[in-house]
Order: sequence, then C-alpha cells, then structure tokens
Amino acid sequence: MNLLAHARLMADYNRWMNQRVYAAAARLPAEAAAQDRGAFFGSILGTLNHLLTADRIWLRRFAEHPARYAALEPLRAHPAPTDLRAIAHDTLPALRAAREELDARIEDWIGETAEADLDQALVYANTRGVVSRRRFGLLLLHFFNHQTHHRGQVTTLLTQAGEDVGGTDLLELIPTLAADADGD
Repeated sequence: MNLLAHARLMADYNRWMNQRVYAAAARLPAEAAAQDRGAFFGSILGTLNHLLTADRIWLRRFAEHPARYAALEPLRAHPAPTDLRAIAHDTLPALRAAREELDARIEDWIGETAEADLDQALVYANTRGVVSRRRFGLLLLHFFNHQTHHRGQVTTLLTQAGEDVGGTDLLELIPTLAADADGD
C-alpha cells in the first residue's frame, strides 16, 4: 500500500471513528460531556473541540500546498485558529455538525491529493510562529495519527462515563483477502 492509499484509508477511519465517538457522547447528558475529568483538555467536549481546532489548523496549513486543493479553498480565507484549547462550540450538537462538515472536507481533499503531492515540502508556522519545512506526505501521517491519539483519550473518557464506543481498531475497516490457491 502506498502512502496515498494509506491516507485515504485513514480519512475513512477518521470519519467512521468520529461517528462512533459522537454517537456515544450524544448518549450522555450535556453536563457529563462537559464535566472536567482531569484529561489534558479537561472534558470529553474539550478534547473533541481540540481535535476540531487542531484539524482546522492543519487543514489551513495544507490549503497552502502548491496543489491548491479545491476542497480546502474555503479555509484559505480564514486565519488558522491559534489556541489549541479553544472551545469552537460549547454544545455537542453544534460541535458534531462542524465535525461532520470537516470530515466530509477531509475526504474530498484526500480524494484530490495526487501521489506526486506527497513528496513536496510544505512550509508552515506552528501556533507559536516557529517555521518548519517538512515533507507533505509525512505531515499527513502526523495529521491522522494526532486524530487517533486524541480519539483514544476520548474513548477512555467515554468509557469512564459509562458509554461504550464499541470497536475502535482500524482493522475493522481493512477488508479480508481471499486465500490463495496455495492455501496461504
């Protein structure tokens, strides 16, 4: 599997897992989702807001790629968020709607991405203004890994709150292969 095929699988996984996480969070009372649970971003709602904010930051950076992805065009007109703890939406329904829109944008953008784009350098500044120049394909890996990391935190918080997200392994999206004629 090449890196682009991996990114497409991860975009599917991102959407699938977000649907599961938000469905589980929606079963909680609003105050339980907002309750500070001692996590790095405090609550379930706080951690989900961080994920949305971080994804917006990275997508805004990716919008500057020389390929000029049409799916990311709307992001070019807006400055990237600067506060990783920002609460973009203080209710789960509003946050969920924003997440669903962003996940559709991520899938559209990955669908536009070409293999040749992955080897190009992307120059960007982090939230503290430090400029970096890194290979775009490897930044995609970071983007999807960051999502997985924080969704893992959210699934733990949901479990502690009594809500089961269900299976979370990427393996659930990987198709099985038919056995070879040799029985392998």
